[in-house]
Amino acid sequence: MLTGDTFSSNTFVIELGKFQVETVQDVSGLTLEQDVVETRQVSSTGELIVRKQPGSRRTGEITVTRGMDKSTAFTDWIKETLVNADLDSARQNITISLKNAQKETVRRVNLTNAWASRWEGPQLGAANSGTATETVTITYEDITIE
Repeated sequence: MLTGDTFSSNTFVIELGKFQVETVQDVSGLTLEQDVVETRQVSSTGELIVRKQPGSRRTGEITVTRGMDKSTAFTDWIKETLVNADLDSARQNITISLKNAQKETVRRVNLTNAWASRWEGPQLGAANSGTATETVTITYEDITIE
């Protein structure tokens, strides 16, 4: 890969704890944020001084969209929190790996202590001819980029 070539956004893998999610259509919401702390003071001459500094890192959420299929590993994990209310066993570390054209990992995004906080099923209708997809909101406590 030459300098300046960017990674393709359609070649990626999601690893959830000990297993790889078989099929994924879309991942959105990958953000790394930090609070901004603003301090306002007045100098001895009456001049307003505004200073900004970094605060705490923010936790976040991602949204995963995937076609509904007979695979149960991802669905079982979602049920741990949303149905069984077992957050202790549901918390998993998730790795999203971006791949190059040779299917080699070129960048990793790690989400720590992630769990499913929302599930949305497919839109069903007799006149629909599209595929059935599910959307899962995953909440995490920390994000690191390698």
